[in-house]
Amino acid sequence: MDNKKLAELLFPQIEQTKEEIENSYKKRDLPQGARVTRFAPSPTGFLHIGGLFAAFVSERAAHTTDGVFYLRIEDTDKKREVENGVTGIVKGITDFGIKIDEGMLSETESVGDYAPYIQSKRAKIYQSYCKDLVEKGLAYPCFCSAEELNAVREEQEKNKENPGYYGKYAKCRDLTLEQIEENIKNGMPYVLRLKSPGDENKRISFEDGIKGTIEMPENILDIVLLKTDGIPTYHFAHAIDDHLMGTNYVIRGDEWISSAPIHLQLFDVLGFETPSYAHISPIMKEDEETGGKRKLSKRKDPEAAVSYYHEVGYPNKAVLEYLYTIANSNYEQWRMENPDTPMEEFEFDFAHMSKAGALFDLVKLTDVSKTYISKLTTDEVFEGVKAWAEEYNKDFYELLMKDTDYSKSIFAIERGNEKPRKDIAKWEDTPAYTEYFFNAPEAYDFPENLSKEDMIEILQKYKKVYNHNDIADDWFPRVRDMSEALGYAKAPKFYKKNPEEFKGHVGDVSSVIRVAATGRRNTPDLYQILQVLGEKETMDRFDRAISALKEEK
Repeated sequence: MDNKKLAELLFPQIEQTKEEIENSYKKRDLPQGARVTRFAPSPTGFLHIGGLFAAFVSERAAHTTDGVFYLRIEDTDKKREVENGVTGIVKGITDFGIKIDEGMLSETESVGDYAPYIQSKRAKIYQSYCKDLVEKGLAYPCFCSAEELNAVREEQEKNKENPGYYGKYAKCRDLTLEQIEENIKNGMPYVLRLKSPGDENKRISFEDGIKGTIEMPENILDIVLLKTDGIPTYHFAHAIDDHLMGTNYVIRGDEWISSAPIHLQLFDVLGFETPSYAHISPIMKEDEETGGKRKLSKRKDPEAAVSYYHEVGYPNKAVLEYLYTIANSNYEQWRMENPDTPMEEFEFDFAHMSKAGALFDLVKLTDVSKTYISKLTTDEVFEGVKAWAEEYNKDFYELLMKDTDYSKSIFAIERGNEKPRKDIAKWEDTPAYTEYFFNAPEAYDFPENLSKEDMIEILQKYKKVYNHNDIADDWFPRVRDMSEALGYAKAPKFYKKNPEEFKGHVGDVSSVIRVAATGRRNTPDLYQILQVLGEKETMDRFDRAISALKEEK
């Protein structure tokens, strides 16, 4: 067959050659060992936490080697696209501090020298490479209908043979030029297939950055390169894009391992240098029903969507900190040794990634987030809460903004200590955490070991000795002295030694004061709480608590 004539027949509109395209994409000038990685999602729905994890790993792999991380959009499946899908992906990545060096920034904007970074804008590039393959006898048109392909599949199932379009089942592989011309003249739709040079008796192997050596049968399928509408399949498009954009390290989910023989073969027949691969295992979750593990589910697990973390108010950097812990097994030890070092200084390494799949644990994320928030400044906490509330809790936002100095003073309590409290895990927790600062208690969780008369006596006495001008060092001694005068041990150890000699101990007295002011037994530093509430409000709350205790008698 005259392959050149066939190529002109199939692609009369393509004038730019493969060589001309290659020359228009400059080779990257990067340091030895620098990785060029990409995140290449489809704009078909919300950003999955697994997608964010893949983007994070790709970005770390690039930036820890002085390389480049770029965002490419693979939008060949137009039927499943969602409105503003690209913008949503970009926001989902950058909100978490993942820096995009090149690629798409919105539906229409991009940055970088290797544009277009969106596949739907690159149709002629793919077709140029297809034309070249046809000229070399490595691709051909296939006119098989869906019914014919179904018949092939049924015959293969019946004969217990491997499914697919290959060998004797590749009915269009050996069509003559005349037959092809006739079919096209008659308006028969067709796809373009690879004429696979694979041998079913041969195997391929490659080194995976995470999994190690992987060996598989060579690809023998005549896979589709271009669909009937001229749009490429993912297999074909990604190989060309990775080559032209200089990707030298492909990081993706391990569901793509089964496609590796196809991809390696495509790089070979196209004459491209093969990139290195690292296949990430899926993020798993404990399955309460079975007791085993399963993949995070879009349908079952709200935390599967990246938007969930914004809605409940996990700080972006806390989520990123947690991703480090599931990305590299040695991160937690590093963090213990470097508690105040920016996480970006950690040396990310594929060798410490899980081969079986990291386990996503919301309890652990919550613990990581509590630690992260505990180290923030008052202003950082306030700004984080404010931004969350403005979008997700308007009433609370308005409450915060009535008196910003007062609101900040709440979040300043016990902040900056050597061992700061870890009461807040996410911004969603703050309305309940701060409620008693904005509203006097309506119910009281007083200790059960004291009588109402004793508690009334404590509060009435404390009202007389309370001095709002006391400094922190003077405040507790005043409570302790008052406790002794009322018959309480000045320390729990004295009460435990001789309980019959005392009504209780100073901790019981403090608890009564705490509950009267806040309604709760467990709060941050009581002295600081009373200072924030102010003298008048503090006295009013003691009066209300005394009245409530008297009414219960």
